[in-house]
This record gives sequence, structure tokens and C-alpha cells, in this order.
Amino acid sequence: MTYEEYKKAVEKLKKWSYAYYVLDNPLVPDEVYDKLYREVEQFEKEHPELIDPSSPTQRIGEEPAKEFVKAKHLTKMWSMEDVFNEKELKEWLKRVEKNLAGKYDIEKIDYYLEPKFDGASLNLIYENGLLKHAITRGNGIEGEDVTLNAKTIHSIPLKIEHKDLIEIRGEVVIPKDDFEKLNSERVKRGETPFANPRNAAAGSLRQLDPRITARRKLVFYPWGVGYNTLNLNRLSEILDFVYTQNFLKPPKRKICKKYEEILDTYEDFKEFREHFSMMLDGMVVKVDQVDAQEILGYTVKYPRWMVAYKFPAIEKMTTILDVKAQVGRTGVVTPVAIVEPVEIEGVIVERATLHNYSEIERKDIRIGDKVIIIRSGDVIPEITKVLKEYRTGKEKKIERPKFCPVCGSELLDEGILIKCQNLSCPARVVNSIIYFASKQCLNIEGLGESTVKLLYKKGLVKDVSDLFYLKKEDLIGLPGFAQKKAENLIKAIENVKGVECWRFINALGIEHIGEVASKVLCEKFGLGFINATKEELLSIEGFGPEMAESVLEFVRVNREKIEKLMDLIKPREPKKEEIKESPFTGKTVVLTGAMKKPRNEIKEMLEHLGAHVTNSVSKKTDFVIYGEDPGSKYDKAKQLGVTLLPEEKMWEMIEASTKK
Repeated sequence: MTYEEYKKAVEKLKKWSYAYYVLDNPLVPDEVYDKLYREVEQFEKEHPELIDPSSPTQRIGEEPAKEFVKAKHLTKMWSMEDVFNEKELKEWLKRVEKNLAGKYDIEKIDYYLEPKFDGASLNLIYENGLLKHAITRGNGIEGEDVTLNAKTIHSIPLKIEHKDLIEIRGEVVIPKDDFEKLNSERVKRGETPFANPRNAAAGSLRQLDPRITARRKLVFYPWGVGYNTLNLNRLSEILDFVYTQNFLKPPKRKICKKYEEILDTYEDFKEFREHFSMMLDGMVVKVDQVDAQEILGYTVKYPRWMVAYKFPAIEKMTTILDVKAQVGRTGVVTPVAIVEPVEIEGVIVERATLHNYSEIERKDIRIGDKVIIIRSGDVIPEITKVLKEYRTGKEKKIERPKFCPVCGSELLDEGILIKCQNLSCPARVVNSIIYFASKQCLNIEGLGESTVKLLYKKGLVKDVSDLFYLKKEDLIGLPGFAQKKAENLIKAIENVKGVECWRFINALGIEHIGEVASKVLCEKFGLGFINATKEELLSIEGFGPEMAESVLEFVRVNREKIEKLMDLIKPREPKKEEIKESPFTGKTVVLTGAMKKPRNEIKEMLEHLGAHVTNSVSKKTDFVIYGEDPGSKYDKAKQLGVTLLPEEKMWEMIEASTKK
């Protein structure tokens, strides 16, 4: 085989492979495909320097990884807000219109609708047309690099025609039939079956050995892009372009204008999901116009321009076998129903939340009752209805606990909430330390649940701060602790010192304050968050009264402990980026119209030069910078006498500033 023949053979194999694996429409018999595949393999073996990286033979063949390395997304990979009924959808649509009012012609807004796949999110980075990285969502900023595994998925092209740098984002899913087969095989081998298709897809994608991933029929459906240089102003147009690069189209999609159209499409999607080969758990609604998306922007967690309208939860009947009281790390005692195991959408449900004891009394729930249980997506299963017509008289009333099930202390009953006030209660201490040391917080290696319980039981740790007074001698001789393990744990605790500020805040376990909110608090206040006022907290985009009150209350109760931990750990505050002096320093700036670079890049550049970039024009605006086809912001600036700067002038001013 000559090099030219090899290149033609590779293109032929790619075409056949796409038809077989993606379109499920084989173009040639297996033996014809296999014969050409072996010829290509032989050529590549003899000429390794001439291997085409997009050759189908390159999908598998790497050595298994020892661990996944972290990799950063080029642009943030956001989560998505969920709505569960028509009322919530209508409220979301009203918020969109309210946030666009006076800034965009509402009549021109279209909504792009597509199914919401129940799988694992993946970000593909292509450079010069080649797949360079495949990264899981992770925390939205960085995820795990699973490139070798992604290359085994035939619906992910190794090479695309588009040569510019681009992030193509989508969902990795597994067909329902393949999920059933996979679980049957696992059961035969004595392995634990996957709980649902989403877990199976995520687990398959995160195999250290790509050959295992290759044996599972994973499928990739794109639903958006991150960084890109595409000059397109509609999401639907962007995705049309993506599909021309040999990616799969969703089974259904639609562009709507009116609320009624969206509802009709939702009903259509809901009916369709029963017959589709992949698991769907809702419909995604997105504002189609990209410039309108930019105006709407983001909260701390979600884009304001898209929402997932979830399908109704699946309901099943089961029996309450018992009710257990569970103590959380804040001391709140929560009732949990132990139910007769029941399967809901591939998940075996054995527990359900009862929220609180007032809810039990309101619904008159009893042990032995037949009940309706629902599960929707990742929401904890809950009991929605008691089927009293099935009662036999043998059912038992559920009494409010008077004493803590963990430490035996008398409980404080506040009506809706029942709390254990004992600060030394093992459930509170142990759970708070486990969370403090967990991966998403301080990541103290070797300090897992069993070790924390052991240290507490032996009286070595009664509080989080006690960790930092442990000595090697305290540990040696404990069950499972030899010299090396003791040294490693002490070293891991010592390594926490100087940890990033946001990890420290997250580790405190403040109610409603997770990783994203912790990062925002750190960027805004650093360690000074303990002195922030309610007004300052509420000024943070995405922070509502509940979050602000939670921070304030936590600091009020625990200030002394927080300050002690700060002194012990000395968390590292984010470096404040030095602002360059420029004509934009201290100025309020608004951007409008199509520009040469993405709007978010220009915004960052101007902020680095000291500008405050906003979305709306007012008398306080200093500059309105406009590109091609400026909209209503341009007209309003003219009306108010605000200085108008063409984009070219802005670049001249930026260039002059950077030369200083």
C-alpha cells in the first residue's frame, strides 16, 4: 500500500465507521471493513511516522492511565437551572423578559428547544481540526482529562473541518438496551450493577483503561459550544454548524416564540421519550439569540438564558418499613423513611426523605402505610401521598424523638425543626470534620470517615481545630496506624496550611454556601468575608437573602472558631490583579453591536484597565462602545448625551494604554 492509497483507505474507513456506529446503517459487510482495517493497521505498523491521527485505528491502543489529570476548560462550563411545572416555567420566561426589558426587543426573542439527555457532560476541545482534549464538567472551571476514552466513542470525530480553536460541549449517554446488557454482565461477574444509565455513562467515561470504555456503546450528543470564533448570532445556527462537522443531531428540536408553543413541544417531547433509545429527563429551553444571552448573563451558578423543564417524576407504590432519625452536621434531626425496595427508572430506592416531623403529622404518615413515592432526576426520593384505604389497623404512629439518637442528649423541639444542641455530639463533630477534610474542601488525604470516627472515639479530636494539634505519637498504636501512616496523616494535615481561601470557606459547611458561592465570597472579600454586612453580601450577583442571612448567622455563632482556624491554617487570599491606569479607569462602560472579539473577552480586557462594564445605559454611563449593527443602547446613549466610541477607537485607546 502506498501513502496515497493509505490516505484513501483511511477516509473510506472513516465513512464506513460513521455509517456503522453513528447512523446504524452499515455500508459494507463486516468482512470487507475488517479486511481494509487490517491493511491500514499493517501500513501504520510499517510507517508509524505517517499515521493519520484521525485514522479509526487510533481510537484505542494507548496504555491504561494510572490516574486522571485535571484540565481547565477554555471558558466556564455552567450548570443549568431546573423547573418542574408550568408555573415555574412561566416565572422563568417572565424573568427573561424583565431582564431584557429596555435592552432588547422582546418581540424578536426566539427560544431553542431540544431534549435533555440524562448522561455525563463532556467538553471537547478541537485545535487545527484535531481533537486535543476531552474534559468532564468537573466544577465548571476544570474537570478530568478523559481524552483517550473519548477517542473510543465513534460519535466523537477525531478530526473536523473547522480549523479554529473551538470547544464543543455535549452529553455522553448509553442506550437503554446497552445499559440493561451491561448490568446483566456485571451481575453475572458478581459486580454491583450501575444504578441508572447516567451513572453507567459517567462510570464508563471515567475508566482508567480506554479498552473498557471502548467495549461500552457510548454516544455523544452536542448541545452547545464554549470558546469559539464563529460569527453566528443564533444558538440554532451554531449547532447547525456543529452538525456539519459529523456530530449527531438530537432526535427532535424546535424554535418557538410563545409560551403555548413551548408547552405543546414539551408534551410532544414527553410522549416521545418513551420510544427513544436513550434516557431523556426533560426539555431544555434556551434563548436562541446570542446577543440577548450576553445581556441576560449569569447568576453565581446558572446562565439566565437557559433552563431545563424536567419531565414529571415517576411514581411508584411501596410500604414504609421503619423511620430513622438522622442527625446532620448542624444538629438538625431529620426523619428518613426506610421503604420496601422499589425500582424507579433503573434506580433501586430504599429510603425517602420525610423532611420533618411536622410534615409526618400533617400527612398522618405511619409505619406500615402504603405510600406513593416519587423520584425526579437527582432529587432525593420523597413520599407524596399516603394510601389510607390500604390500612389494616396494624400501622404504628411515628413519635417525635425527645433524645438525640446519636449522643442521647435532650433535643430542642422548635416545632418544624428538632435540633441536637450538644456541640460534642459525635454526629455533629464527626460529620463536620468529615466534610472539612473532604476532596471538595481541604482535601486531607487519609482523613476519611473511619479515621475521623476513630480519632473522635479515642478522644483525640473533639473539634475541627484539634486536628492541627495532633502529633505522630498520638496516632502510632491506633488500629491500622503504623509509623508511615501516622507520618503521612500528620503531613497531609500540615499541607493544608496556606490552602486557597475558597476551599477554607467551603470547608466551614455554611448552609447554602457551596463551592461556587465560596469562590465568589473569596474574590469579593477574601478572609474579610466575616466582616461583610448584609448589604455587601446582597450586592453580590446571585446572592439572595437566604444566602446572606446564612453567612451572617454562621459568623455570629462561630466567629471565634473561624478566627482560630484562620490563625491555624492561614488560608491564601486571591491575588488582586493590578489595574492598569488608562482612559477607562473608573469609567462605566456599556458594549453594544457585533465586535471583532467575543464580548466577554473585551469585557475582561476593559475591567483589567479599570473600567466597570455594565449592561444598561444611564446618565451615569461614561462610554458606550459600539460595533456593527448597534441596537437600542446606541440610541439611548445618543438621547442621554453619553459619549459614543466606535470599536476601532476603543482598540486605539487600549493599545495606547498598554504601551505606557
